[in-house]
Amino acid sequence: MIFSSGGRCLATVAMLLLIALFQHQPALALSPSDSSSPIPAAAAKLVQFCADPKVGLDNQAVATLVDYVIGPKSKKEADLPKHQESPGAYYEFDTKITFPRFLKYAYSPQIPAALTRPSSMRYSLWIAPPGKSHNMPIHWRSASPAGDPVIIRGLQRDSNTPDVTTGVYYEYDLKRTLILLNHKGRQVLISVSKQINNSSVGKKGIILGNDDNWNYYYSGEPGSFKEGIGWAKSYIYDFISVGVYVESGVMVRTGTFQWIRAGWSGINFVQTTHITNGMKRFARNFKTILESPNLPTPNQMISTYHRLSALPKPDLIEKYAALQRSQQSLAVRTGKIGTAETNKLGSYAQIPKEQIVGELMLEYLKMALGKPSLVETKVVLGVK
Repeated sequence: MIFSSGGRCLATVAMLLLIALFQHQPALALSPSDSSSPIPAAAAKLVQFCADPKVGLDNQAVATLVDYVIGPKSKKEADLPKHQESPGAYYEFDTKITFPRFLKYAYSPQIPAALTRPSSMRYSLWIAPPGKSHNMPIHWRSASPAGDPVIIRGLQRDSNTPDVTTGVYYEYDLKRTLILLNHKGRQVLISVSKQINNSSVGKKGIILGNDDNWNYYYSGEPGSFKEGIGWAKSYIYDFISVGVYVESGVMVRTGTFQWIRAGWSGINFVQTTHITNGMKRFARNFKTILESPNLPTPNQMISTYHRLSALPKPDLIEKYAALQRSQQSLAVRTGKIGTAETNKLGSYAQIPKEQIVGELMLEYLKMALGKPSLVETKVVLGVK
């Protein structure tokens, strides 16, 4: 075929446009499921930075992850290649909330972390490294485009809620690193978690009614109530998470890369579908809370936190015991446990005060959002 000079020019322009089109759609071509994708490797570099600060922050890895999270995709979820023998998955969602408001609720030392993650987390106790004051800031400042990232490190003791499939819950220790930065004019928070050792042995728990009502029973006994595996002494062998929260107008885009290895006798029973379903469980309730028109203001929640924290430990234990009795009573009424179990309530003197305050505040949040609480407001929170 013979082209005129004008035809050759048009063909050249068309070819350049096609090249530009493919160059500006990197996210669609870089699925993290692909073993050749740089995305899982970038997440691994941040995990390494969390585990060992001497490694140094890899700015290119940060940019790779943020660009992927905010980029266009055909699907909002993906399997990830294994990391240190742990299966992994990616999941993303949008929350209608401004970035500063998101930080005030989800990353405040005066609002327990479990209040924005009630279906996933029973409690979370943040501890600054020994001899250092890297506490989470009360007031976050926006990251400057020309400034260095703000890096905060800590240790954390977490307990999750009963698993949807097995009912088992665990306690475990994490290394945590928070990175606040400005990426191409967007505020970004990256939260990296790396489990330190095996979790405590898994214990029998029950989801009481609808999981979205956040009522759970914690037996304190090893094993599971699920028939067939009640004998199993299970553990979480490793938990790794890289959460990327990106400002997107009046929304926050959350993209989470997560790996979990858990089971018994050293054998992993976690599949990628379990991880994805867990992240969807978290996302559903995270959005429910932060998008609710009935959500108390940060100052109202902080005021409740201070009021409860100021109570003497014996008074808090009395309120906490009332909550535990109510949880146990509901478990009996629904036929999940027998009446003999109700005599097994022990002492709560050794439970950290911060954990007690956090679990009581969850009841306050339920009431504010119009969800059923297991206790009366005046009994637990001391408010009318």
